[in-house]
Amino acid sequence: MATALVALGMCGAAGAVVRRDAFAVKGRTVDLHLIHREVIPSFSRQTGLKCTQCHTTFLYLTPFGRRFKLHGYTLTGLKLIEAGDTGTRTLKIDLISPVSTMITASVTQEKTPPPGTQNGSADFPQQVSLFLGEEITPNLGTFLQFTYDAARGSFGIDNADIRYANYGRLGSKEVLYGISLNNNPTVQDVWNSTPVWRVPFMSSAVAPTPTAAPLVDGRLAQRVAGLGGYGMWDNRVYGEFSVYRSAPQGGRHPPDSTLRGVAPYWRLALQHGWQSQYLEIGTFGLSTTLYPTGVTGRTDRYTDVAWDAQYERLVAGGNLTAHATWIHERQRLDATFAAGSAAATSSTLRTFRADAAFYTAGRVGATLAYFSTAGTRDTLRYRPAPVVGSRTGRPNSSGLIGELDFLPWWNTRFALQYVAYARFNGAGRDYDGFGRTASDNNTLYLLAWLAF
Repeated sequence: MATALVALGMCGAAGAVVRRDAFAVKGRTVDLHLIHREVIPSFSRQTGLKCTQCHTTFLYLTPFGRRFKLHGYTLTGLKLIEAGDTGTRTLKIDLISPVSTMITASVTQEKTPPPGTQNGSADFPQQVSLFLGEEITPNLGTFLQFTYDAARGSFGIDNADIRYANYGRLGSKEVLYGISLNNNPTVQDVWNSTPVWRVPFMSSAVAPTPTAAPLVDGRLAQRVAGLGGYGMWDNRVYGEFSVYRSAPQGGRHPPDSTLRGVAPYWRLALQHGWQSQYLEIGTFGLSTTLYPTGVTGRTDRYTDVAWDAQYERLVAGGNLTAHATWIHERQRLDATFAAGSAAATSSTLRTFRADAAFYTAGRVGATLAYFSTAGTRDTLRYRPAPVVGSRTGRPNSSGLIGELDFLPWWNTRFALQYVAYARFNGAGRDYDGFGRTASDNNTLYLLAWLAF
């Protein structure tokens, strides 16, 4: 749920236009060299800017869209209610609060549906989200998402990011710095190479998916609260350090996976833009100590270290984007081993993802993505079971994702997606020990996505 929903919260959707321009942000002139990318309609209402100012297509951010997010969502073009003078404003709020809504509907067709399930499953809606995104004060802005999830039959908090941002200087260069309070590691990131914003932006809620994933890859979403500081130096070097603490929904003591103390998260990225190209390379990581059950006793420790890259280029009037991410997770499973649920105390998990997408100026796009997860064999953690199990005791899964998109309007997306598995939970044939093949989980997914 998290991955697909938050990038909508920036400015609108976008078209493929490159231009040289300038815009006043908090009294400063910001030079815009845009390869257009990402935003939610409420931010478009707040700023008075077209979606294309922040997005090439929605969920892909332009350089200005990234700066808008780092600046705490505070750029506004609305009529304001203000109090105090310009030096000590005691009040600055929008006359009308910018609010937006997202609704998705989908159909899922699997090559071989799991036993006892109907194929051609329709989700209407698959998700409905309400977004509250706006400037609260001259330096404070928020992105809040509340979602009804049809697969869970529940409505609750989704992604949340509240930011304070300002400017300073380090040496002779400008620094944009801020503080982020959020509930999902990497939701605060401005690149589509990190887990929350990675391709695919939306996928089937009912099709089988591989069992294993690194902790930083969405497994703590909406279960933690994080507070951290970040800075962008000379619009080239980005750094962040945050700490996360368990923040369970629905009660103080969750049944499993409670953080002991805090979990540090770090991020470092370098970016550079040319006339019609853009490149980012970076690293991020998360270190966690978890109680598998309860809040006392032995613990398990997970250390995730990742590298990522993002490339953008104008091609034939359209936009080409590519991303790559590699995550290595080292696991120390003292508590799980002592409970008899792991075959060894040490384990690793490795995930690699790469994708490339091209969108024409007419808002037709095609995406191809590769994914692979592999790790240490453990016959206790990965056991045989129908559909979701592993006959080999390995978590290895890999495959390809192809997607065709059409955006007849900037805030509307129709997508046809196909997921093809080469391996699933450890093998290609009889992977679960009950005769199911990896290709049985191949999925055709048709999506309609509206944001308004």
